[in-house]
Formats: sequence, structure tokens, C-alpha cells
Amino acid sequence: MKKNKKVLGIVLCMAMAVTALAGCGAADTSAKNRMTQRRQTAARPRTEASQTADSGKKLKLGITLYSLKNEYTVRLANAAQRKADEMGAELMVYDGNYDPSTQISQVETMISDGCDGIILNPQDSDACSPCVDKAVEAGIPIVAVNTRVNNDKITSYIGSQDVIAGEMIMQKIADTLGGKGKIVIIEGPMGQSAQIERRQGIQNILDKYPDIEVLAEKTANWSRSESMTVMETWMQAFDQIDAIVAENDEMALGAREAVKAAGKDIPAVGVDGINDALAAVEEGNMLISVFQDAAGQGSKAVEVVIDAIDKKPVEKDYWIDFEEVNKENVAEFKQRAQQ
Repeated sequence: MKKNKKVLGIVLCMAMAVTALAGCGAADTSAKNRMTQRRQTAARPRTEASQTADSGKKLKLGITLYSLKNEYTVRLANAAQRKADEMGAELMVYDGNYDPSTQISQVETMISDGCDGIILNPQDSDACSPCVDKAVEAGIPIVAVNTRVNNDKITSYIGSQDVIAGEMIMQKIADTLGGKGKIVIIEGPMGQSAQIERRQGIQNILDKYPDIEVLAEKTANWSRSESMTVMETWMQAFDQIDAIVAENDEMALGAREAVKAAGKDIPAVGVDGINDALAAVEEGNMLISVFQDAAGQGSKAVEVVIDAIDKKPVEKDYWIDFEEVNKENVAEFKQRAQQ
């Protein structure tokens, strides 16, 4: 009997061992199958939907502005932020501090931080070209806004036609002076597309009025304080200045401060439609401003870069019209400037 029990015990042990080995084999096979599935899934290309804002993934965007030291670019950045929030995207905002090398470094940071799309407001149309190259090499859509960059690889450009702005302000001065007189021209940062194109627009009108003499022209880098200093120097150098053509409002306002401090009254024009300029037009302190739609440009830039991320077709250029602000319509633009 004891012998039978011993044999039975041996048989049971062998059966249990076989069962255990079978279980281990099944578990091992199951693990291998799961590993194979994971590898196949990883090797499978992502669908377009998984890369879009609709996939549930929060897109990360970056924007570098040539400066955040003037009202216009602050308004542009605020509009871009509102649109990004509305579309469920994260937006990182960088101040380029009027330095192309800083903007190039900021684009490199955006790339290393995993930005899905980049918005570039370049300080210099040539010097900021590497920003585009770096983004394209990383496979990241990059759109320019407000100021152009000389690089054909740019995904898209959103802005206003600065030649037209130059023509508008110069035509107003030509009409005010009756086609003859002595003027000074205050320019934006040399080499920036807005400076180049607005100066071209000014020249287009000057070519029609040979009796308008340009006494001097100089950059004040979009700065009110620099423009005030430039205008003080010119008033000491010239006995007669009939009008001031400034390529933006900040510089027009700075020049007017210098003029008023000297007890004179020289008419001035500018571009952008910033709040102080609108007040100056309303009060008769500036002839006109040319309104540039910061809200329209900033929000459109975000829309376009997200479309590009989503592989939707985008245009190479999106144009937002300039509009003249004068005493008759300034109330409307004061309201729009708050958007």
C-alpha cells in the first residue's frame, strides 16, 4: 500500500510539473505576442488625425517678435495669444529685443522644446533667414507675420503691404503741402522689410512731386525717444521744415514732442494706429495715421500655422489691408484698437 502511495505521489508530481511547464510556455508565448504587437504598432506610421489639434494633443507653438517694446507688437502678441487659447494651443512668446541673433537662438530653443509650429516676426529680412532654415530642417512649419524674411522656404506670410502704407502717408503730406515744400523722413530699423517697403512707397509718391525736397532722412528704430532726438537735431540744422514723414506712429509722436517743445507746429504722419496716435489724430496733433490691424495679423498667423501643422493647404501670402485714420473716422479705430 505504501508502495502504491509512493508511486501515486511520483505520478502526481510529474503531472504538476508538466502543467507548470505548459503554463510557462503559454505565458511566454503571450508575452512574445504582446511585444510583437507593440513593435508593429511603433513601426506603423502615425495617421494624420493623430498629428492634428483635433486628436486631443495640445499643440505647442512659439512666437518670436522683433521687440516687445512698442505697442503694436504687444497688440500683435496679445492677439496671437487669444487665438491660441481659443484653439486650445499653448503659445510661448519671446522678445527678440531688436536682435536677429537673439531671434535665431529663440527659434533653436523652440525646436529643442518640441514646438509643433513657429511664428516669426523678424527684425531683419536677411539676417533672420537662418530662423527659417532651422525650422524647415527640423520639419516644423514656420510662418512670418508683420515683417518679411527673405527665405523662399517660409511656410506662409501674414501681413500688410508696406509699400501701400508708405504711399498713403506721403500722399497725405503731398496734398497738405500742395505739392511743394521741404520735408524730413524718419525711418524704421534699416534692413527690416517694413522700413524698406515703406520707404519705397514714399519714393513712389515723391517721384510725382519734384518740388518736394527731402532735407534729411534717418532711422529712429521705431522709437519715440530716438525720433525726438533726431528731430531736435534737424530743427537746429534747418531753418525750414514743412512736414515730417515718419514710417511709424511712435516716431511721428516723438518728432511732434520735439516740435512742440521748440514752440513750432510741423505736421506729421505715421503708421500703425496705436492708441496715442489715434488720440493725436483726434486732437489735431497728427494729420493721419495708417491703421495696421495687429489683431487681424496675430490671430491669422496662429490659424495659418495650425493649418500647416494639420497638413491643410495654406496660401503663400495673406494680406490684411491698411486703412487711413483721420479726424472723421478716428472714433471707429479707437474702438478697434482695443481688440
